[in-house]
Amino acid sequence: MTSVPAYEYSVREQRGWYSYDWANSGFATTTIALFLGPYLTALAKTAADAAGYVYPLGITVDARSYWSYLVSLSVILQVLVLPVVGAIADYGRRKKECLAVTAYVGAVAAASMFTLDGGEYMLGGVLFLIANVSFGASIVVSNSFLPEIAPPEQRDAVSSNGWGIGYLGGGVLLGLNLLLYLNASRLGISEALAVRISLGLAGVWWGVFTIPALLTLRNRGREQAPAFTRRVFAGVFLQLGQTIKGIRRYPQTTLFLVAFLLYNDAIQAVLALASQFGNDELKIPISTLTMVILMVQFVAFAGALGFNWLAARTDTKRAIAASLLLWIAALLYLYAAVHTTAEFFAVSAVVAIVMGGSQALSRSLFARMIPKGREAEYFGIYEVSDKGTSWLSPLIFGLALQWTGSYRWAILSLIVFFVGGLAVLARVDVAEGEREALRSGR
Repeated sequence: MTSVPAYEYSVREQRGWYSYDWANSGFATTTIALFLGPYLTALAKTAADAAGYVYPLGITVDARSYWSYLVSLSVILQVLVLPVVGAIADYGRRKKECLAVTAYVGAVAAASMFTLDGGEYMLGGVLFLIANVSFGASIVVSNSFLPEIAPPEQRDAVSSNGWGIGYLGGGVLLGLNLLLYLNASRLGISEALAVRISLGLAGVWWGVFTIPALLTLRNRGREQAPAFTRRVFAGVFLQLGQTIKGIRRYPQTTLFLVAFLLYNDAIQAVLALASQFGNDELKIPISTLTMVILMVQFVAFAGALGFNWLAARTDTKRAIAASLLLWIAALLYLYAAVHTTAEFFAVSAVVAIVMGGSQALSRSLFARMIPKGREAEYFGIYEVSDKGTSWLSPLIFGLALQWTGSYRWAILSLIVFFVGGLAVLARVDVAEGEREALRSGR
C-alpha cells in the first residue's frame, strides 16, 4: 500500500471518519444508554432469589447493581486491552485493519444480544463485555486518525463535527427503535422482543456503517506491516512500555489525562446509568425513556457545535471547564429535585447540551498534546475513560446503591469526579503541552 504524507489532509477522508461516529453511536445510545441496562436488570431480577440477589461466579450481587458492576468490569478489561491495541495499530501502521477487526468483533457481539431471553443475565453480561471492550478498542484506533486527517487549527471543528454526526446517527437508530417499540402490539410482538430486536439492530447498524470509514481512511507510515511473529509481539509490548514510561516527558499532557480520566469517568457513568435511574427509581416506562434519549441525541448535536463556537471565541480549555460546571449543576438538580418525568426531561436537556461539547473538545485538545506517530498508543491510554468506558464511577455508584438502597445518594457520589477533574484541568498549561509534543519530534 502506498504511504501517504502526514501533511496531506482530505475532506473525503474526514467524511469517512465521521461515518464511524455515526456507526458506533447506535451501540452507545440504543444498547448502553437505553435498552441493555434496564433489560439486563430485569433478567437479573428474574434469576434472583427471594432477597433480590444473584450470584455470578459465586459472588453475591444485588440484581439492581449488576449492570453498574458489569460496566465497571468491562472497563477494567479495557484498561488491559486498549493500550495494547493502540500499540499494535501504531507499530505496524495498520490502523485501518485494526479498526475493521475491533469494530466487527464488537458489532457481532452486539447483534447477538438479540438472543437474550428469560433469566440469561450471565450470557448478556458476557456479550456486553465482548462488545464494550471491542467498542472501546475501535474508538482508540478511530480517534488516532484525528491528528492525521485534520491540521491543528481544524481539530476542534472536525472533532465536534464527528461527535455531532455521531449523535445524529444514534438518534436516527433510536427513532427507528422507538417506532418499533411503540408499535410492538400492532406488529404482534411483545415489548421484550422489541427490545431484543433493537439490541440486535444496534450491532447491524454498527457493522454496516463502518464500511464507508474503511473505504476512505488510509494507513500512513511504513508501506508494509511486519509479519506478526513473536518478535513483533514482543516489540509491541516493548513499544507500549516505552509509551507508558515516556509519557512522563509530557507533564502537561499527563496532567490533562488525569483530569480527563476523572471527569469523563463520571460523564460515562451518567450516560450508562441514567436509563436505569429513570426506569427503576422514577418508574418511567421504556417507551418514554426512549423519547428522552432520542431528544438528547438531537440536542447534543447542537450542543457539540455550540461548544465548538464557544471554544473558538474563548479557548478550548475554558469551554471544557464551563461544561463541567454545568455537569455539576445538573447532578445537584437530579439529586435534589427530579421526581417526575417532566423534570427528568429538563435535566436530560441540560446534560445533552454539555455532553457533546465536553467530550468533543477533550478529544481535540488531547490530540494537540501528543507526539506525532504515536497517536494510537496515546489514545489507547486516553480511551480508558472515553465512550462507554468509565470504571471507577460505576463501581462507586453500584456500591453506594447497594449500601444505601438509594439511587439519589448514588447519583450524588459522582459529583466528586467532576470537581476533581475541574481542579486538575485548571492546572493544565495547554500551550506548554503543545510545545512539549513539538520538541519530541513533531
